[in-house]
Amino acid sequence: MSELIDQSTVTKQKLIADLKVVIADAEELLKVTANQAGEKVSELRVRMQENLTSARHKLADAEAALKEKSREVARVTDDYVHDHPWKAIGVAAGAGLLIGLLIGRR
Repeated sequence: MSELIDQSTVTKQKLIADLKVVIADAEELLKVTANQAGEKVSELRVRMQENLTSARHKLADAEAALKEKSREVARVTDDYVHDHPWKAIGVAAGAGLLIGLLIGRR
């Protein structure tokens, strides 16, 4: 379960990072084409600016949701470790042993 949540969090973080790059590139494109004349170019620039503003707001919402979900996962994990300390120690020891064995093979 934790691995699934971690993978989901990583995927969302990558998506957020990718969206930030796309928004930055689109803003740069708007700056570069600022001197272009024509009604269609002007309409396109206005639509692009509106879409970028919307994307920025949605990105901020997604980032906030991701942070909240991460806090919730951390809280649940903390609660579990406090409720079942010996199980947590056993799992950590097992994971450490497995990692140690894998590293030792190299």
